[in-house]
Amino acid sequence: MKTLENLFHDELMDMYDAEQRITKALPKLAKAATCPKLKEALLTHLEETKGQIQNLEKVFKIIGEKPKAKKCDATVGLLEEGDEIATEFKGSPAINAAIISAGQKVEHYEIASYGCLREWAGLLGHKDAAQLLDENLEQEKAADEKLTELARSGDNEQARDGESEDQHQKDEEESEGRAQKSSRQRGSSSSAERTAPRSARMQKEKAGRS
Repeated sequence: MKTLENLFHDELMDMYDAEQRITKALPKLAKAATCPKLKEALLTHLEETKGQIQNLEKVFKIIGEKPKAKKCDATVGLLEEGDEIATEFKGSPAINAAIISAGQKVEHYEIASYGCLREWAGLLGHKDAAQLLDENLEQEKAADEKLTELARSGDNEQARDGESEDQHQKDEEESEGRAQKSSRQRGSSSSAERTAPRSARMQKEKAGRS
């Protein structure tokens, strides 16, 4: 009869496969993204994912098993969807919003999986394993929150308004340029105002000497 220990080991192999697939998918999504901050977030999480794989290998060792991957059908499906989205929306103002959506679907699956694994590890008395799995879980939660932050900071609005990241950046640069020009004009005006009274005094003094 299957036990909780069997379930724990099975899910562990599932996530070991998932994380390895994700390390191959993240660079592709980062390349497809046009938002610099989104690219940075995806590549940062890539490095975290590599560390998560090492944590899973430590967990395998703790429970006396060799690291082994079992095909994670859920992750395969989610990543395939991400590939399709990146291809379909390439060059579209909605590309970053689409990538964030695909990324968060994966994050939510991982959060659910690591949450279960951590609790099961604790119930089975694998305290060190539970701590390692909790590290992975917290990183996934942070990654999901970062994607939400990016979506709210403008990527969703750009998708709605049909504005690309390049156009958004161009508009910001033009706005900044207008602000700087206005500032210089105010500075010149202020300088002229300060010079006028001084010039008048000099002319008056000159007239007095005459």
